[in-house]
Amino acid sequence: MAQRETWTTRAGFILAAVGSAVGLGNIWQFPFKTATNGGAAFVFVYLLAAVLIGLPTILGEFAIGRRAKLNAVEAFERLNHPAWTVVGGLGLFTGLWILSYYSVVGGWVIRYTIGSLTGGYFADTAVYFGAVSTGTEAIAFHALFMAMTAGIVAFGIEDGIEKATKLMVPSVVLMLLGLAVYAFTLGGSGPAYGYYLSPDLGYLANNLGSIVPFAVSQAFFSLSLGMGAMITYASYIDKDQSLPADGGLVVGLNTAIGVLAGLVVIPLLFVQFGQVPEAAAGGGPGALFVSVAQAFANLGMAGRVVGALFFFVVLIAALSSAISLLEVVTSYCVDKYGWNRKATAFGFGGALFLLGTLAAWNTAWLGWFDTLAYSVLLPASVLLGVIFVGWVYGPEAINEVQQGSNADAMYARLWVWWLRTVVFVGVFVTLYLGVTSIYASPGLPFL
Repeated sequence: MAQRETWTTRAGFILAAVGSAVGLGNIWQFPFKTATNGGAAFVFVYLLAAVLIGLPTILGEFAIGRRAKLNAVEAFERLNHPAWTVVGGLGLFTGLWILSYYSVVGGWVIRYTIGSLTGGYFADTAVYFGAVSTGTEAIAFHALFMAMTAGIVAFGIEDGIEKATKLMVPSVVLMLLGLAVYAFTLGGSGPAYGYYLSPDLGYLANNLGSIVPFAVSQAFFSLSLGMGAMITYASYIDKDQSLPADGGLVVGLNTAIGVLAGLVVIPLLFVQFGQVPEAAAGGGPGALFVSVAQAFANLGMAGRVVGALFFFVVLIAALSSAISLLEVVTSYCVDKYGWNRKATAFGFGGALFLLGTLAAWNTAWLGWFDTLAYSVLLPASVLLGVIFVGWVYGPEAINEVQQGSNADAMYARLWVWWLRTVVFVGVFVTLYLGVTSIYASPGLPFL
């Protein structure tokens, strides 16, 4: 059996993990969810969720992956808990489910990058989105994005994913910083920072039941938790790396980039519309494309440059996240069955393309796919993983966290108890609220 690949540097792993986390979840979903859930009220709950729930959970996934040195499914067998392979299996399924429609949005991003350069959407952004978001054109760009994702994964860990993310992640950060500075210089952006950074506690208290599940699930989505990605990526790292330090870096960088994306999008919307426009505050997963594109269109020729740069940033971030999701199933098939990596990556990429054509043909399907992922699949997968690490694998997980980190035993035990109590309750409540919301209003596109 061929020797299993590893990351060549610690920086390579950190950037790949951050790249997995920094994707459409941060630059598309985070501003969209912020706009639809009360601005800073949502940001406040999201930041708490990222630190209090996301960080302990990612540490658990790191511990599983590095201890097992295998993919997200077989890891549980190697840890002598074969019954818990359901956790890895659900994570793998969740990641594939998300990637199938994520790729459709990735196709939109490619189209909007081109449209910014040509001014294609400047005349009427709503009509443009309607034309490019569904039908044969959407399917074609969905195929292109999936092919790009599979092509990077096909080259492997060292030559594909690590090299790509070492270029992608710093590029995303630098370009977002430049765009945030540009947005700050625009006249009329002042009210945006109050909306985005100053929580309305009254709104938060009155809407806590709807904000919490979205904010916690956003933390899962943006950190790539519950998808098998972090277990898989951690399986390629060495024993001398500090998991708490690496987890803190990934969560910190990812959260900072998400907030930075909001500092670009929210001011742009306020400058052009005086507020978060109605289209961005309740018009479905494509609404933010319409509103942000309109903001660029209103800038005239400058909007072509700024718009192209913005959507190019989104494209890079989307690819860095998509490759982690495809790597989960590719790693599983290569490890377990010895399949050829290139054939596996393109084979599953093709299958996911076919599944995603539903979302590319009708945005109602995309919205339903996204709702099911956010409300049920992600919290269910994370909940099972938390139960496993906290209650089944606790002592071994503590040992793994201490390995390479010199973490105090008391700190490691506190972490496990935090998983067993605070994280468990938080994720369980999120799952309950998500399931009840779907039950109350399923919105199935085929009914």
